[in-house]
Amino acid sequence: MTVIELIERCSARLEEAGVSFGHGTTNAFDEAAWLVLWAMKQPLDALEDVAESTVPAAAEQRALNLVDQRIATRRPAAYLTGEAWLQGVPFTVDERVIVPRSLIAECLADGTIDAWLSDRTQQVLDLCTGNGSLAVLAAMAWPDVQVTGADLSTDALAVAALNVQRHGLSERITLVNGDGLAAVAGRQFDLILCNPPYVNAESMAALPPEFRAEPEMALSGNLAGGTDGMDFIRPLLAQAADHMTDEAVLVLEIGHERPFFEAAFPRLEAVWLPTSAGDDQVLLLTRAALEAAR
Repeated sequence: MTVIELIERCSARLEEAGVSFGHGTTNAFDEAAWLVLWAMKQPLDALEDVAESTVPAAAEQRALNLVDQRIATRRPAAYLTGEAWLQGVPFTVDERVIVPRSLIAECLADGTIDAWLSDRTQQVLDLCTGNGSLAVLAAMAWPDVQVTGADLSTDALAVAALNVQRHGLSERITLVNGDGLAAVAGRQFDLILCNPPYVNAESMAALPPEFRAEPEMALSGNLAGGTDGMDFIRPLLAQAADHMTDEAVLVLEIGHERPFFEAAFPRLEAVWLPTSAGDDQVLLLTRAALEAAR
């Protein structure tokens, strides 16, 4: 059996089983390709090169076993392989962290944020760093900055430390533990990145099993994001300006919660950034805008 034939077979099984996607892939074919290539010990971008190659029997069985696990457990593929890719960069993951998929990664990779920065941008904070993927991508995007990754979860920070080490960035990324901005009390930053828990209570109740397999605290915040999902974001925006230098900006991801965000912060002037998911899921706030809305 060739690689492409095995992928098509696995894709059909995933489709028939009705699994949900959204943890690095959006459809059955891409998910099957991920699992098959992983089973063959091939990089996830190698499909074009190996599509017509014959799959060794042992690798075929590994792939079929992975698909069986994916269907039976409804765990995201990243938890089965122990790895996820974001903007072409591999990251170590396990059940201690959500699977990295932040749209802020696109803004880092395509330079969307660069226009708001300057040569004085030296200190970057990745708040709610999770497995450290945004901290790593920020350090890669701007080689002259120092990055602090902060998270309430010590389990998440343990995984983040693996990724900082994996990408050789231990001298430029510092990881700290704490609740929100309390983790960096007394410090100011030139740029704050934050993909916080923002899933509202109704959305949490409707999530498929694949998302339920992730740490609930990282999705909605301490088991309850509130009816509007803004429970973490309210204190964050109330305190953020005190942790920002004069020209600093805060880049915040809120997913599909824009109506709740605008209802919660009607006086806040936000700049909405374009992403592949639309122009209403990631926003940028200046220090001046935050102070004006107080």
